[in-house]
Amino acid sequence: MDRMQTDITKLPRSAFFSELDLHFARLMTRLAGQHSLPLWLGALLVSRATSQGSVCINLHTLAGQALGEETEKTATVLFAPEAQRWMTGLRKTNVVGQPGEFRPLILDNQGRLYLYRYWDYERRLADDLLIRAGALEPVNEKRLREDLARLFPRSADGAINWQKIAAAVAVLRRFCVISGGPGTGKTTVIARVLALLSTQAGNRRPRIALAAPTGKAAMRLQESLRLANQELDLNAGCRAAIPEEAFTLHRLLGVRNGSVYFRYNADNPLPLDVLVIDEASMVDLALMAKLVTALPPGARLILLGDKEQLASVEAGSVLGDICGSGAGFSEDFRVRLEKLSEELIPAAKPARFPLQDSVVLLQQSYRFGATSGVGKLARAVQQGDGEAAMLLLESGRFADLAWRPMETGKDLPQCIAERVEWGFQAYLEVIRTADLTHIFQAFNRFRVLCALRNGPFGVQALNRLITDNLDARRLINARQTWYLGRPVMVTHNDYNLHLFNGDIGIALPDAEAAGQLRVFFQTGNETLRCLPPTRLPAHETVFATTIHKSQGSEFNHVLMVLPCEISPIMTRELIYTGITRARESVEIWSNSQVFKAAVERGLWRSSGLQETLWGAYTNSY
Repeated sequence: MDRMQTDITKLPRSAFFSELDLHFARLMTRLAGQHSLPLWLGALLVSRATSQGSVCINLHTLAGQALGEETEKTATVLFAPEAQRWMTGLRKTNVVGQPGEFRPLILDNQGRLYLYRYWDYERRLADDLLIRAGALEPVNEKRLREDLARLFPRSADGAINWQKIAAAVAVLRRFCVISGGPGTGKTTVIARVLALLSTQAGNRRPRIALAAPTGKAAMRLQESLRLANQELDLNAGCRAAIPEEAFTLHRLLGVRNGSVYFRYNADNPLPLDVLVIDEASMVDLALMAKLVTALPPGARLILLGDKEQLASVEAGSVLGDICGSGAGFSEDFRVRLEKLSEELIPAAKPARFPLQDSVVLLQQSYRFGATSGVGKLARAVQQGDGEAAMLLLESGRFADLAWRPMETGKDLPQCIAERVEWGFQAYLEVIRTADLTHIFQAFNRFRVLCALRNGPFGVQALNRLITDNLDARRLINARQTWYLGRPVMVTHNDYNLHLFNGDIGIALPDAEAAGQLRVFFQTGNETLRCLPPTRLPAHETVFATTIHKSQGSEFNHVLMVLPCEISPIMTRELIYTGITRARESVEIWSNSQVFKAAVERGLWRSSGLQETLWGAYTNSY
């Protein structure tokens, strides 16, 4: 039954749709030259979906659903039509095309409706990855077997060495994904992979680039590889092949001010043989599509990341879609891997998927041992088991886990007052005596993480509370805008200053400026740069930050403050990402019902990428 008004000009406005959604729907109906209700609704919903992270909408999933809620101001509830009628109505308009046509909206045969540019991004990315995944690289198998045995000694317990298997896959295939949780050794593997590739290349040194979505993640990758390079037993040639610098993806591709296009593209490809991207879960569909377009067809692409983490802020859940369900290797490739790695690899179900020989899931965490409460909590959250996660927090059995129930936000100021001195005092003491590198290390020992930006449990409110409490204890002088030790996060990219959204700086005296305060930023290679506060792009104090902005970072101790009411943003991926920012301990403040509900709810984004890559339709709306 189709319970909708027929005059689209009289459809009620609702908070369910933004002004942008309404404007886009009006534009589509105007271009179509007709008042088409299927088009109006489709345009509204696809605009809303892409702004919320989906790549498309699935008409079969939405068919018959109520769109919005009845309120005092909105007496009418819209209902989506039956899917086949909806698709027929859309195809009757001249603004909706089939895949391959150039129209504002694209409707495929599975009932997915896209904005053209997102369909094009998805198609280009899928086509490129399928071609790369199908390419096997020629290797010297005898040398590879010997190098794998040398770089990955057999463990005493006889457990499968998935790091060794991942390294073999990365050498054998032109496209490889290495996914794993914190402490599973993703960057440890990649250092050895680059050494293996260098050995295989012989006298020709491969052109290798390291990149990550943010400056923080790039610095962490760079530092991890620098340490691994020092620890590995490598000859001079292999050591020299491992790059010393990692780039942000935007810097790698060459940003053009005021443009969404990059210097490097299909007509001007990157001069690379190997590209390694860390924290790939943070890369959105548009950026990943532009990246593979700019990568030469014969170049290797290696993605590192945790597929269980939050997806990108922009549209798409690219890493999760690429990893699929983890089907296991094809039989022929599994046998070849066993001979090269000398590891017993479990056989998979007899099925063929295009990407199954390109994806490796690391399974052993070297950071969280068998007795780690943080590790157990992360696994419970990852599995969506809210009851088990809550029992772990409330049990009191683990020294690295703490739970503080909060039914309302009334006691938040008092709770913060009890914890901020413990969390930040050591940092605020060393800013007067330590060198700059140690100051940044001290600051990263503790962080408050929030799910939200606004409201009593949001970042803005928490930063005010923390600042007021530290000022009351005379640890800072917050009566001044810029005070010794003020940490700030850049919130907008400034390509001229090479400062990017998420970069963190600390206000410290500059000996070269007669002791005046400057804001210092880490830039990699153990170097720092500083700027006068007046030159900074948009920024904010960052004693507390959102879980989204914490991706790519790690802290010794994490205090996670969650709202006492459920919010659409509260999902297991958000909770998991917050927990796994911690190296040593996690303390969570929340309402138990809200926490369990968030753990039990996964993040769903509509996309056709997983079906294209894995050949099986997945309802992902």
